[in-house]
Amino acid sequence: MTNTIALLAYDSKKDNLVEFVKQHQVVLSRYKLIAPEDTAQYLLQEAAIKINSVLPISLGGDAQIAAEIATGNIIAVICLVDYLFSQSYEPDLKLLLRICQVHNVPIAINIATAEAIINSFIQATVAHLIFNPVSGQGNAQQELSLIKSLLEPHLHLHIHETTIEQTAEELTKVAIAKQADIIIASGGDGTVSAVAGELVNTGIPLGVIPRGTANAFGMALGIPSITPIRSACEIILAGKIRTIDVGQCNERTMILLAGVGYEAETIERADREAKNRWGVLAYMMAGWQQLNEQQLFDVEIEIDGVTKTFEAGAITIANAAPPTSVLAQGLGEVIMNDGLLEVMIITSNSRLQAVNTIVRMFGSAIFKTPAQDQDTIGLRTKQVKVNTDPPQKVVLDGEIIGTTPVEIKCIPDGLIVLAPPTNEIEEKSAWSFLSLPTRVKNQVLQNDEII
Repeated sequence: MTNTIALLAYDSKKDNLVEFVKQHQVVLSRYKLIAPEDTAQYLLQEAAIKINSVLPISLGGDAQIAAEIATGNIIAVICLVDYLFSQSYEPDLKLLLRICQVHNVPIAINIATAEAIINSFIQATVAHLIFNPVSGQGNAQQELSLIKSLLEPHLHLHIHETTIEQTAEELTKVAIAKQADIIIASGGDGTVSAVAGELVNTGIPLGVIPRGTANAFGMALGIPSITPIRSACEIILAGKIRTIDVGQCNERTMILLAGVGYEAETIERADREAKNRWGVLAYMMAGWQQLNEQQLFDVEIEIDGVTKTFEAGAITIANAAPPTSVLAQGLGEVIMNDGLLEVMIITSNSRLQAVNTIVRMFGSAIFKTPAQDQDTIGLRTKQVKVNTDPPQKVVLDGEIIGTTPVEIKCIPDGLIVLAPPTNEIEEKSAWSFLSLPTRVKNQVLQNDEII
């Protein structure tokens, strides 16, 4: 479904339209509104609601709205008419009725039918999609068309594409202000992390459609890597939610992990050209090259007020991670809802030792058992401070953010995600957000709150 509502009225009914808009301003503010220029100006003046204008009726504004209906850009039409006092310059009702009938778009010609339409919208789920068109190696517009075809029949979908001028964070703030029921991030881990950062402790569920190179967060949530877009959309429409922890690294949101040293150097080696050419293999090749060059560095770690010092080649602090994030796996499993961070310190000082450590940690992830390795130190904690000598590069959720020192803490239950349950306990306790009772949505909208 699209997200635009057209508002029209005969002159004698414009005050009725103003009262209707005022009464249902909370619901209508979640949608894009259009009206002929004179009606739009009157609504803006009397109801103070944001609205876009088309041509005046005298210049074909009703025909312009009919064209928008025909192209699938309008979800409903409210055209209040007065058969007793109609004028020749009023909207062409026959045209609007015919085009709405042909394209199966609801149209209201009086307040009673307008109320029926608005009540159906209270029950509908409004989703905002934050779409990064430069993520991954696929055809972005084809992928967006697929997403729309899968989601629009079931959701009122607003689409926002990131640009250099409009970041994922800014677009997410717009979606929150529009009282979105759910917000969907489509792109790589950086895009997902940016959207998630704005949703921490808002209570708005995050949907994820992975389209990046690694898609580590999607894998950690259990989104299948085969046909990921279709699978992710099916998961979103199933509406099952989970509450997970998030991390905060130097005041930035962390949904996956922070890497110091080896992992950061590896990410930096895998540049955009390599990722476009080789995909996820670019990280593997960069990691193999970095094994030859990685040097040990002095580490000072503070946990619970206690400071320890080590020599290390890599440090990984994880909130969530799939098995492919090998350096986070030494404790057997990265648990994303235990209120703790997993900290792994790797002290291997040769390529052979490093390879053996990586193999053992990968096995640890597969069998979910702690790795027995003298070259690794693993622990769980709520908060950790890391300083190094010399300063080391830091990668956060796939993006280089600077160098040490870093301070990372866990925010328990900070994020709601649309994701499949991972065990029987989650399966029994899971509920579908999209099937939220109408009376609850009514109450939320009346109170002008966000679920």
